Amino acid sequence: MNDYVIRVLSSPSDVSPQAWNALLATQAEPSPFMRHEYLSALHESGSATPASGWMPQFVTLWHGEQLHAACPLYIKDHSYGEYVFDWAWANAYEQHGLAYYPKAVVAVPFTPVPGTRLLARDAQSRTLLVQGLVALCKQEALSSLHLLFGADEDIAACTESGLMLRNTVQFHWTNAQYADFDSFLSSLSHDKRKKIRQERRKVADAGVSFRWSRGADISKADWDFFYRCYERTYREHGNPPYLTRDFFRRMAGTMPEAWLLFIAERNGKPMASSLIALSTQPDEPLVAYGRYWGALERVDCLHFEACYYQPLAWCIEHGAKRFEGGAQGEHKMARALMPVKTTSAHWLAHPSFADAVERFLEREGAGIENYMDHLGERSPFKAA
Repeated sequence: MNDYVIRVLSSPSDVSPQAWNALLATQAEPSPFMRHEYLSALHESGSATPASGWMPQFVTLWHGEQLHAACPLYIKDHSYGEYVFDWAWANAYEQHGLAYYPKAVVAVPFTPVPGTRLLARDAQSRTLLVQGLVALCKQEALSSLHLLFGADEDIAACTESGLMLRNTVQFHWTNAQYADFDSFLSSLSHDKRKKIRQERRKVADAGVSFRWSRGADISKADWDFFYRCYERTYREHGNPPYLTRDFFRRMAGTMPEAWLLFIAERNGKPMASSLIALSTQPDEPLVAYGRYWGALERVDCLHFEACYYQPLAWCIEHGAKRFEGGAQGEHKMARALMPVKTTSAHWLAHPSFADAVERFLEREGAGIENYMDHLGERSPFKAA
């Protein structure tokens, strides 16, 4: 690696926030989730820590005193909070008496949003960073390395270094410069347009109205109410929430501009909420990311209104380029969120398992292509 040096850091606080964010700002696909403030909040709030199975090992590449590349790396003893599912791989290892955990993951914990994962000054630095990651995994005798939801440049560097690629499908909405929500609806087929209007009418007829707040205008009371909804949703599914209240307190303090909160009210009382993330790079088009929601009362179609229709109407009004609806969910197509492929990259230390996974990924990849073709035939938009 010539004059380049790899340094492994145990906490995001060990690297300069200014240097990290400056590097992020130069990437092709930056997201607010890769900002130093976001990653630090995950760590300092107790959300992504060794105690929860996320041991941070931030990997940095230096040339002299200059930071040339960096990424968040976590050593994990489970596969929760990743959204690229490798449970079958772990089971196969176990059945053969081998340890799949610990493994290494380059990802933003609990955040299946595509974008740059390998912050780098140039292609050479990015490739050197990947090579350093593989070398670290070998040195620590880890079973595998997984880079999740990477940008094209990340995937190119991983491919050059011999990692295997895997595709999954998400659903994103693109703003075709609609004048308003009705003009958006007019672009849809009759049955989809009718269904959305019926769903919205059910919520309105139930006496539910919405208000939104952005950034520093989100009050502490609203943040508290949101967390009450968020926590309740997780508890109803039998799990504690991934993110702590302190994480959101830190978000309100360190990067408030990245958040948009919708609160549903009935009879003057809040009863549901949805939290949307927003891109924060000043020279980049505005992008919105559907993240979290919860409700204290049950109303038919409330989830669709809070998580899709209210955010889409806001995106149209404020000129957002795209709304990303998160992981999975074919039902999103009925709301005009269209399928897109996302890519992860994988390295396995065990040669025989690496061969088996490579064959599996070839079959799975063909299935993904067929799935995308099938989804393309079900477009909600009017026929051209």
